[in-house]
Amino acid sequence: MRLGAGHDISYAHGLELVFGNPVFVRCPAMFQDPVFRVPTPDEVRLIARQVGEAPPVLIAFEAGAGVPSLASGPIAAGQLDIVQGTVLRYWRESLAVGERLAPWVKPLA
Repeated sequence: MRLGAGHDISYAHGLELVFGNPVFVRCPAMFQDPVFRVPTPDEVRLIARQVGEAPPVLIAFEAGAGVPSLASGPIAAGQLDIVQGTVLRYWRESLAVGERLAPWVKPLA
């Protein structure tokens, strides 16, 4: 599971949180301006009960999700990698050093 972050993610993003082997995710389909935090003891107990043990990676966040109150969500996974670099969300043939295409971007026919 990848979460991309940037100023205008309709065009590109410059930071990714890549969760390897996610075992529990509870978050809105779309959100903005997440603030990551340490999970509460209740969230830790909930995740451990759901997956059978405390996972190696467990984070939580609060974010705007188009409703008056903030949405919150825990994410549990086996691994977390933080990847920096420009990830383009549109087809471009000539990439500069450090740029790459998002996995879902396909060449124009």
